[in-house]
Amino acid sequence: MAFFTYIVASRRNGTIYTGSTDDLAKRTGEHRDKIRQGFTAKYGVSILVWYEVHETRAAAFKRERQIKEWKRVWKLELIEKANPTWDDLFDTLF
Repeated sequence: MAFFTYIVASRRNGTIYTGSTDDLAKRTGEHRDKIRQGFTAKYGVSILVWYEVHETRAAAFKRERQIKEWKRVWKLELIEKANPTWDDLFDTLF
């Protein structure tokens, strides 16, 4: 089973959110459909702009916590390096 750390955004250089999950397609869909009330629904954060795969839930969660501690500019650099046009990667999951 794979586990994921991911970043969703409202738009290029907009509001961003970092999370982790064991079902990236489902979780990203929940962000897109605003299924859960909270930060991402409130600020329209639903574009999957970055993710990485981990072998364990603990590793994905550890990476999420690491990234959440970063300065914003470091997070933007992480996204830009992997996805310079900030494409929505949701469709690449299928």
